[in-house]
Amino acid sequence: MIILVTGANGFVGKVLCSSLIAQGLTVRGIVRQDSSLPVTTISVGSIDADTCWQKVLIDCDVVVHLAARVHVMQETVANPLEAFRKVNVVGTLNLARQAANAGVKRFVFVSSVKVNGEETTSRPFSELDAPNPQDAYGVSKMEAERQLLALSEETGLEVVIVRPTLVYGAGVKGNFAQMLRVLHRRIPLPLASVRNARSLVYVGNLVDALVLCVTHPKAAGQTYLVSDGEDISTPELLSRLSQAMGFSARIFPFPIWGLELAANLFDKGEQARRLTGSLQIDSSKIRRELGWSPPFTLQQGLQETAKHFKNRLYEAPV
Repeated sequence: MIILVTGANGFVGKVLCSSLIAQGLTVRGIVRQDSSLPVTTISVGSIDADTCWQKVLIDCDVVVHLAARVHVMQETVANPLEAFRKVNVVGTLNLARQAANAGVKRFVFVSSVKVNGEETTSRPFSELDAPNPQDAYGVSKMEAERQLLALSEETGLEVVIVRPTLVYGAGVKGNFAQMLRVLHRRIPLPLASVRNARSLVYVGNLVDALVLCVTHPKAAGQTYLVSDGEDISTPELLSRLSQAMGFSARIFPFPIWGLELAANLFDKGEQARRLTGSLQIDSSKIRRELGWSPPFTLQQGLQETAKHFKNRLYEAPV
């Protein structure tokens, strides 16, 4: 079985390639630029309507599409939606159509919980909820999902859609890495009054679910939300990460309305909502239909993430 993995040298891609190899599968890793991965890697440059995939798709059985224009906090382009569509919609459909024409059996598309929305109130998101993306990135992922399902009806290509929530693990970047840096510097944080609940997914658990979506017959045509299955509040997350690094988190109570007001004044409202709001998902569908169970607990994932971060401090300045 030959698996084509786009974004093979990314945060999730590296772990996925290693896991697929461990399963005895042959992996072709697709990267934007040359990379030193322990798999056959092929550089394709930008992913858009003009990318030619014919040669790399020869004899492939499954495509796992991780590569994307990802969500950014400080957008710089004049028309973000068009920029996201160019890669995440048009580029994805170009790859999928060429895959179908090449005889590829299955296309596993890594989407995002952002297709469901940004925040939950009364109950967790599920696959049955109507999409409600709130930003250009989420809209582009939703549009890609819909066009992939239409392509599946047209060509018979098996499409599997996976919507992970926030992914963390050793080497995580973005907001999670920033949080680790703030904790390590022992900066006091006014978050002890937050009473939220957020679903996370450890990279090892996400990859385990993706491998199952590659191989399980019942996954064809399905959409799955994926998480660790153990929701956590922001104060508890900060406390557990700090403990894993060998100290106690410096958090103190402060009114939530005051936090949000201050954040909006400094144009940091979105970041504040990620810390104070809830975002929970119901991942029971993939557990029920495919018999999936996360191999790692939330605690194990957080400890590994913090341990890796702390070890890096002795290798290079953070």
